[in-house]
Amino acid sequence: MSSAPDSRTTTASGTDVRVRFCPSPTGLPHVGMVRTALYNWAYARHTGGKLIFRVEDTDAQRDSEESYRQLVDALTWLKIDWDEGVEVGGPHAPYRQSQRADIYAGVLEKLIASGAVYESYSTAEEIDARNEAAGRAKQLGYDNYDRNLTDEQKAAFRAEGREPAYRLRVPDQDFTYVDLIRGEVTFPAGSFPDFVIVRAGGHALYTFTNPVDDALMGITHVIRGEDLMPSTARQLALYGALIDAGVTPFVPRFGHMPLVLGETGNKKLSKRDPQADLFLQRDKGFIHEGLLNYLSLLGWSIGPDRDIFTLDELVAAFDIADVNPNPARFDQKKAESINGDHIRMLTVEDFAERTISYLAAAGVIDAEPTEAERELIFAVAPLVQERVQLLGEVPGMVAFLFTDEIDYAEDALKGLPANHVEVLEASATALAGIDEADFTAATIQAALAGALIDGLELKPRVAYGPPRVAISGRRISPPLFESMELLGKERTIERLKGLATRA
Repeated sequence: MSSAPDSRTTTASGTDVRVRFCPSPTGLPHVGMVRTALYNWAYARHTGGKLIFRVEDTDAQRDSEESYRQLVDALTWLKIDWDEGVEVGGPHAPYRQSQRADIYAGVLEKLIASGAVYESYSTAEEIDARNEAAGRAKQLGYDNYDRNLTDEQKAAFRAEGREPAYRLRVPDQDFTYVDLIRGEVTFPAGSFPDFVIVRAGGHALYTFTNPVDDALMGITHVIRGEDLMPSTARQLALYGALIDAGVTPFVPRFGHMPLVLGETGNKKLSKRDPQADLFLQRDKGFIHEGLLNYLSLLGWSIGPDRDIFTLDELVAAFDIADVNPNPARFDQKKAESINGDHIRMLTVEDFAERTISYLAAAGVIDAEPTEAERELIFAVAPLVQERVQLLGEVPGMVAFLFTDEIDYAEDALKGLPANHVEVLEASATALAGIDEADFTAATIQAALAGALIDGLELKPRVAYGPPRVAISGRRISPPLFESMELLGKERTIERLKGLATRA
């Protein structure tokens, strides 16, 4: 027995690094999956290595083409690019497991020929019966009974109509590796019995296909969630057999990222949690820069007391060895705050362009805005860019500029002071005296200040509340005077009078 890591473990670094992202296309993409993709991408870009994107789609009952397309859509939106894999090709194609059955069959033949894999005919009932007869707990599972079946015994099983499963002959030794994140880990000898890699009927299992694909694609660093850590021992055993059979020359290095917990309790963030739904977060108005910045913090830090950084800065600083092994908690409010900071880092033009799809989705404009609407979008953009954390907040803030039908919010109406009619009438009169050509934020502010603060002796909060509700229908809106300028003199006065005469 030996507890030393396998001497054949790769020492690849720099441009020789090859990592992979290999999800199963089941359900919607979730933020835990995205963090896995992000860490692999950031490490590949940091080292100058390669990211391979392949898809593990051999579960016909759960996998779907729709989910596959959503995976591609998700990475494309996030601008996580890959060097080889689905959609882009590469020297190890195909990159979908459902198209690699012949490859797995060929590797299986090599392992059988080397003696590392053997035929197994035992049924679950037979295994339980043998354990019971031997006084072993059923939970111990398979007893390695089929290791040394004779040709005559195999022929007899086949005559009964049985098809063999194929099991890996697990060496009686400790399995040790140095986790990139957690340090040295040892699985003691006898931790698990010989295990099935291909079921009866020829269906190859994850414990076989995943390491085989990694081996054939030259993956040097396997970066994945800690929930997969228990499978590492079996993969180390299989890698030893793959090397002996001439399939690959090395064992990759493994790094297991911490769990992402939900906002409360100590349970892993579930796919069913709203925060986990990547597309729901996109619909709410996350931009990819903000979301990736936040997700990178779920286990890693760029430096003390620093949460905001660009993707270029992330790539320059990221090292998988710096990831913290302790669980990280998803905090929606912090994620949105970081997203808001990234929104403010955009140019006004970029911000304006990104709001268009949200304005269209909310029905504020058509899918393709008119030239006048585009001008208005770009004019109002700087007024709201400093005030939103999510792009999805923009339609509610600016919709009043694109329509003549004001929908007054109930809380806005309830908050109007008793003298709001007097305030609105004085505002309309003051603005009527401004020339159309001089209807700017500065002249509007001066006129309203004179009429309401000097004339009616009101405090600004009381003075400007009713005009804000009149033009926007809300208690909170983009800056009042600039909004009035964008509306224009005629529409502004109409709205002031409209609320003043409202029953």
